Amino acid sequence: MRVPLRSLLDVPAPAKLNLSLRVVGKRADGYHLLDSTMVLIDWADTLHFERRSDDRITRRDIGTALPSDDLCLRAARSLQSAAGCTQGADITIDKRVPWGAGLGGGSSDAASTLLALNVLWGLDWPLARLLPIGLALGADVPFFLAGSNARARGIGEQLEPIANTPSWYAVVQPAARLETRAVFAHPTVAARVEAARIAGFSESADVEGFRANDLQAAAEDLCPEVAEAVRWLSEGFGSGEGRMTGSGSAVFAFAGPWEKTAGAGPAASATMPEPWPSGWTGRMCRSLERHPLQGWVHR
Repeated sequence: MRVPLRSLLDVPAPAKLNLSLRVVGKRADGYHLLDSTMVLIDWADTLHFERRSDDRITRRDIGTALPSDDLCLRAARSLQSAAGCTQGADITIDKRVPWGAGLGGGSSDAASTLLALNVLWGLDWPLARLLPIGLALGADVPFFLAGSNARARGIGEQLEPIANTPSWYAVVQPAARLETRAVFAHPTVAARVEAARIAGFSESADVEGFRANDLQAAAEDLCPEVAEAVRWLSEGFGSGEGRMTGSGSAVFAFAGPWEKTAGAGPAASATMPEPWPSGWTGRMCRSLERHPLQGWVHR
């Protein structure tokens, strides 16, 4: 007889980096069409799930307090409603990925919640049934659900797995935060959309060799600290490769390849520059080959 699970502990929710991000259009409903290359990194939140016999869903925060109706709770309630599930869950979040950074922390928490509760509640839904729920929560959620480094197009629903050289990245977030809506509403983004329309770009626009972020100019105008962080990383690594991820405000720089050997760390040339600017957060991050929970759902 199958004994139902009562808890799932130490469920990871890894962050992501947009190695490239191109704005290629805008739909009639206002959603922007993007073409982006995204990779998973080992900067992660940790979630704990305890199954309830009633239908209540609760959340407890360790460390950074989250909004009362964050994506994690919305994900749990959306899955519960879609499945007609009468079970609930107590969710504990150890928040480590900074919010307002463009690192996808909230979307990753939502994806890990869907994957975990799919198991804990015994639903056994395939990925195809979870993806629409994820997309309704946010454009990055399908990427985390699918679990592979990928080229993402459309509004995030078109995913093409890619191979990415295992690498180290220096990731920093200045003290200032950015609102995604404000970045997309900036005139420079509207100009990008118009330029893409005139040039005849589409959702299938080729991003091969494109290594930039079309949202960065808007973010730097709204938050000069983003430009400062880009300069700081670029000068620290001497490569001119500092770049913003997502809609910011975190920026990153390539810091060298990593070897898949026990205990391997960044090379001496791939350590975070010093001194550390006051009020900033960051760390050296290693890219992941796949999401740690990728095997939790049927393809």
